Amino acid sequence: MTAVDYHGQTTLITGASAGLGAEFARQLAARGSDLVLVARRKERLEKLAAELRAEHHVRAHVVEMDLTTDNPGQELATLMERRGLHITSVVNNAGFATFGPFHQADPDRLRREIAVDVTAVADVSRAFIAQLRTAGRGVLVNVASMAAYQPNPRMALYGATKAFVLSLTEALWEESRGTGLRVLALSPGATRTEFFEVVGTTRAAGGATLASPSDVVHTALAALDRRNPPPSVIAGRMNRVAALVGRRLATRRQIIRAVGRLTAEGA
Repeated sequence: MTAVDYHGQTTLITGASAGLGAEFARQLAARGSDLVLVARRKERLEKLAAELRAEHHVRAHVVEMDLTTDNPGQELATLMERRGLHITSVVNNAGFATFGPFHQADPDRLRREIAVDVTAVADVSRAFIAQLRTAGRGVLVNVASMAAYQPNPRMALYGATKAFVLSLTEALWEESRGTGLRVLALSPGATRTEFFEVVGTTRAAGGATLASPSDVVHTALAALDRRNPPPSVIAGRMNRVAALVGRRLATRRQIIRAVGRLTAEGA
């Protein structure tokens, strides 16, 4: 395999109105891909689509959608068929977190978090993966997180959802070998996006320096361009070191306690 050629492709991106989703759109448009931008905030999507059309001369389509609805994957697939759009690549980027003790969290917010971070990722992946495999030249990127690599006190549900995304995507990587479809789980650390505004506190970063969305997306696309792309990639050298240390040099108890201290009150 050589570097992915995105010319003539159409990439569907969820959570495309800001942050990593918008950055994926910009970098993929720069590499020649047409785009379908999916999010709840239509005005932002329209502005981004106009920017990409003008700068990169690609087609950029906008879909206003709340991914907490039932069967978002099938709804998107049906809409693409109606519009005559053939999706060859997918980036499942949409997601959010809840910060604080699990027993104090709003149950409705937790249900929405599961719907977006887990159900929608699985549903959209399932809705499109057959045609992605048939096309045999695109990518399926599911955005996980460094939170996938250990339990996360005060973001317990978020860490669990991202562990699901990592496990699901790595399994799909193996199932898709030999089809030409490149599957990747991307695990960023703390990144300079609206994530912390939605969470409501920068304590969720655990004191980490925030990475740029550009660097995170570049890491993903570079991994996909490898001759033998990996099933997953961690963005940021220090994040990769931390994951390695956690797997090899610390006990499970030590890891959980350490993460808990980083997000504790006053940390």
